[in-house]
Amino acid sequence: MNIPNILTLARIVFIPLLVVLFYLPFEYSMLTAAALFGLASITDWLDGYLARKWDQSTPFGAFLDPVADKLMVAVALALLIERYDAAWLTLPALVIIGREIVISALREWMAEMGKRGSVAVSWIGKVKTTLQMVALLLLLAFPPGHLIAELGVVTLYAAAILTLWSMIQYLRAAWPHLSRSL
Repeated sequence: MNIPNILTLARIVFIPLLVVLFYLPFEYSMLTAAALFGLASITDWLDGYLARKWDQSTPFGAFLDPVADKLMVAVALALLIERYDAAWLTLPALVIIGREIVISALREWMAEMGKRGSVAVSWIGKVKTTLQMVALLLLLAFPPGHLIAELGVVTLYAAAILTLWSMIQYLRAAWPHLSRSL
């Protein structure tokens, strides 16, 4: 067990805390839930940075890091779908969650073929993740209708567009390998 893996595990522990904070009936519950999500987002960056800097990358960490990220994002999106109860927020949330499922399955399949490098994380994926985290932070922190929450919705749509773009890029990169298996 090393510090990067501990940070990744902390993100998983944060998930039920995020849900509890989101539903607690006190004035600053939304801001507190958003702060926890922000902390989790920082640990997402920090664990990867430390693993590379300290040469502490492990197979366990490589497996668990994307799982922790996807779980945190999916839970935050589910909470927001309930809060907003609107198709216009549900649509980008489903695009983001659906893409994560497709790309995770694609990476797993490509890894089994020994071609995992064909679907490595791209710069678009990093920008998408940043926009996604900012959007979720804003949407968790501010109630529907608040000007900053509206900025969060716009940012979530930008993240959803990049999500689709990056999924298309991943599928195009993997297509030569996929088409040979048909």
